[in-house]
Amino acid sequence: MSELARPFRMALPSFAQHLAVLEKCGVVQSRKDGRVRRYRLVPQPLSVAEDWIVAQRAIWEQRLDQLEEYIATMKAQGR
Repeated sequence: MSELARPFRMALPSFAQHLAVLEKCGVVQSRKDGRVRRYRLVPQPLSVAEDWIVAQRAIWEQRLDQLEEYIATMKAQGR
């Protein structure tokens, strides 16, 4: 854990809390080798979030396109 935390400007207990949340969500897995805890990234659970983000992006792109068309229509009508 110390090696993972080194590049981040955060206290080790705070970093441990973040890792615990990621482990609870299934994004990382840990195992203990003696006194060393090793972490492994498990990217599959992120695919659910990615799918949701992609769907949301499509919805918002459509809404922004509609807004752009509405604004263009208002300008053309002189409003």
